[in-house]
Amino acid sequence: MSETEQTATIPAAPADWYQWAEKREASVSGEYGVLALVGTHWLDEGPAVSIDGLPGLWAAAGHRVSVTALPADALLVDGVPVDGVRFLDPDLALDPSVLFHHGRKLVPIIREGVLALRVYDPEAENRRSFAGISRFPYDPALVFTARYERYVHGHVERVLNADGKERGLALNGDLVFEHGGAEYRLAVTANGGEDFDVTFGDATNGPDTFGFRQLTVPAPHLDDPDNPDSGTTVLDFNRAQLPPCAFSDHFICPVPPVGNRLELAVAAGEKRREVRT
Repeated sequence: MSETEQTATIPAAPADWYQWAEKREASVSGEYGVLALVGTHWLDEGPAVSIDGLPGLWAAAGHRVSVTALPADALLVDGVPVDGVRFLDPDLALDPSVLFHHGRKLVPIIREGVLALRVYDPEAENRRSFAGISRFPYDPALVFTARYERYVHGHVERVLNADGKERGLALNGDLVFEHGGAEYRLAVTANGGEDFDVTFGDATNGPDTFGFRQLTVPAPHLDDPDNPDSGTTVLDFNRAQLPPCAFSDHFICPVPPVGNRLELAVAAGEKRREVRT
């Protein structure tokens, strides 16, 4: 078979896959995208402390972050300078607080009851040196119909995070699919919307891809409305993406839970962050 004939036998990627890839590049490289994160500063209860490179004094205050600053410090909330003590709601609150300081974006976060302040800087080196995301060619053979098996009782698994600490990862069920005559399972997390989040590893990690990847999967379609465990969904590995910690060392991404390290090579989706030399 000639090279032209071989190329002709490979189905073209759907247009929405290219659109997805373009949106990903725009998202991660945005002014306050994941490449812009330059610090995650964990805070303790007790006396307020300074944070390198920022004005004001910062502390954990219950389930909020407190900051003490003067108007001249130019720490802005809704465009208004902080004057005195201000209590800030973290990212998981109903109405999270966001501050700005001379173009940098400051975001309080909370993880397992521990508070921190994240700093996003549009001038971050990772953002300046970003040269794109390398990807595998689209492969329709790596799109599966997966069966969802909901856990009777969802559970929380302690998994290592990118910062070396263990944290809880809520798991709600398994997606079961077949490939090459073998059955595979991936534990998933219901993200509170209409999707599932999957963190997985595979045989490409290391030589070809980052240490693990993530995937958002549509919530299952119920084959039997009377049986909430009867659903199926589409598992499209061509949309596998790099975790935030592949773009900045200051993210604390969870690694794949036990059982989510696939023995097969998933040669689809995103590979690595490319750096301009």
